[in-house]
Amino acid sequence: MAELNTGDSGGGKKGSKKVRSKKSNAKVDLTAMVDLAFLLITFFMLTTSLSKPQSMDLGLPDKDEDPTKNKIIKTDQRRTMTVILGKDSKIKWFHGLQNEPEAGGAPTDAVYGKNGIRKEILKRVVSVPQVTGDKKKGLIVIIKPTKKATYRNLVDILDEMAICDVPTYAIVNDISPEEQKLVDEMNK
Repeated sequence: MAELNTGDSGGGKKGSKKVRSKKSNAKVDLTAMVDLAFLLITFFMLTTSLSKPQSMDLGLPDKDEDPTKNKIIKTDQRRTMTVILGKDSKIKWFHGLQNEPEAGGAPTDAVYGKNGIRKEILKRVVSVPQVTGDKKKGLIVIIKPTKKATYRNLVDILDEMAICDVPTYAIVNDISPEEQKLVDEMNK
């Protein structure tokens, strides 16, 4: 049983002439308060909602029977934007084909954030038609992280895709020889 003892025993100073009777120690039983505390703790633990982990939905391709078979997917170059992630949070991007500057394919440097790559993605999302007839269309962003890009950079660019409401994006690890030259320039 939990008790609280008070230290006053009732006697006076030694050597005093007055005689006082001894008082018994006052005891307070704390058992009920301890029980109540545990009941409250249990109640609040069961009724509060714990923070849920935040995650992003990521669609992965179906497994093929033959993984060595490379599938080439043709995309409309007017709808395509390629983003290459390099080391030290460097980004190069181009619209359409890299080797066609007249189609907007000249590689450009960018940084993360609202005045960097987000601004360019938002321009492209608005300029590319979203619906044509029955088919859904819109901007396609191809994200190509290099071996020296960090996981944080990949998460940052995926966040940009969610913020800009890009309808279709893909993470690709195939880097063409022309793109490899850009990567070499970024990693200098």
